Amino acid sequence: MISVVAAVICRDGKILITRRLDTAHLPGLWEFPGGKVEPGETLKAALMREIREEVGLSVIVFDQCLSIEHEYPRKSVALHFFNCAVVSGEPRSIQVADLCWVTPPELNTYPFPEADREIILRLQKR
Repeated sequence: MISVVAAVICRDGKILITRRLDTAHLPGLWEFPGGKVEPGETLKAALMREIREEVGLSVIVFDQCLSIEHEYPRKSVALHFFNCAVVSGEPRSIQVADLCWVTPPELNTYPFPEADREIILRLQKR
């Protein structure tokens, strides 16, 4: 099972989402920024590193808001979502195909991986 971390970064009532590269697993789908946890890394440290590498932001990682396990046909993931806030920087597409800020209702207009369904429902109920 692969451990993955993802950031729920909110600003002015909107949430940052990113589009997966065409070379990635589940290419072209939208997701919450994050990535794989490296051996020896804590979940929070991995998330801070991934956000810096993918979108160039420095973030503070708050509480974990959801943890789920999901089986894809070719891999299994343990997905850990954390509430985060931007400390510095403006997001830019470094290791992602695209990014945008959306309101919770707008999340339904973007194609997301199946594993993200529960976090989207929770964000829309906030």
